[in-house]
Amino acid sequence: MTIPSEIELQNPPTDTISSVSFSKYDDSSLLVSSWDSQVRLYDVVENRFCFAYSHKAAVLSAAFASQNVAVSGGLDKCVKTVDLNTAQEDVIGSHEEAVKCVAVDAETSLIASGSWDKSVKLFDLRTEQHLVSTQVLPHKVHSIDATQGKLVVATADRRYYIYDLRNLENPLVEERLGSLKFMTRCVSLMPNGDGYATASIEGRVSVEFFDNSESSQARKYAFKCHREKQADGIEKVFPVNALAFHPIHGTFVSGGSDGMVNLWDGFNKKRLRQYPRYSAGISSLSFSRDGSMLAIGCSYTYEEGELQNKPADSVFIRPMGENETRPKILTR
Repeated sequence: MTIPSEIELQNPPTDTISSVSFSKYDDSSLLVSSWDSQVRLYDVVENRFCFAYSHKAAVLSAAFASQNVAVSGGLDKCVKTVDLNTAQEDVIGSHEEAVKCVAVDAETSLIASGSWDKSVKLFDLRTEQHLVSTQVLPHKVHSIDATQGKLVVATADRRYYIYDLRNLENPLVEERLGSLKFMTRCVSLMPNGDGYATASIEGRVSVEFFDNSESSQARKYAFKCHREKQADGIEKVFPVNALAFHPIHGTFVSGGSDGMVNLWDGFNKKRLRQYPRYSAGISSLSFSRDGSMLAIGCSYTYEEGELQNKPADSVFIRPMGENETRPKILTR
């Protein structure tokens, strides 16, 4: 199930889009969180707005906790679940500061929330109290992602914390210093669980691997992207705000404040595509569960302060061809 050509979703958020997140349980459901304090549910195939619920302040992240349950967090400091069929809401936990990001691991069914209060909390909706673990960190959490029982947390000091969600008594596996020299904007895990990609405010992406063997660590690399040569010859550098891996092929997309989306073949260290520039910066990206569609959140993210004429906030759904997203087979 897909769409024939790129569409713009009707009834978009009315303020900066903080996250777009496809369901892993069907082919058409998309959650969009926004600074307008709302989380919206769309059917992207029908281009239909289905449902919305509110927080008391800006929502910074939302994801599907299960087929019919959304989880979200934001500036109101609470982690909330909502049944998308009945609209029943439940505050499953809270932080001392804003909830910057939420993530769900399908293998363990655990929900993770990362906060500016320098902590990560883990929740299990199958338990009465929901909260099953709290991990205290030395710096603010900027981004998290989870897959196959692994959780990676990126913090403000360019450090990464790797957790095993199957071992809640002692979940921390490793602490790493990132290879990028500037502040991390996002982290995204490879679908096969081998590693992750991170992006920084200084137009760079790094690809890292969990295996600490010398041969595996020799595979890690970083590269420049989302940069533009000006007329005077000076290169303008844009933050890379979003990363998303294709769930089948393992290629990945990056989105920057330059309004560009790039498709990368991380196996062969090649850019496969650069799509036409969007009208605003790219704030979030998400592939559908079969990789046939890419959700693109477009919003001005205030790198240059207040603008007199701020671009409209919008969500685009782009069909992604089977051959388009495959890694290249290199011939010698």
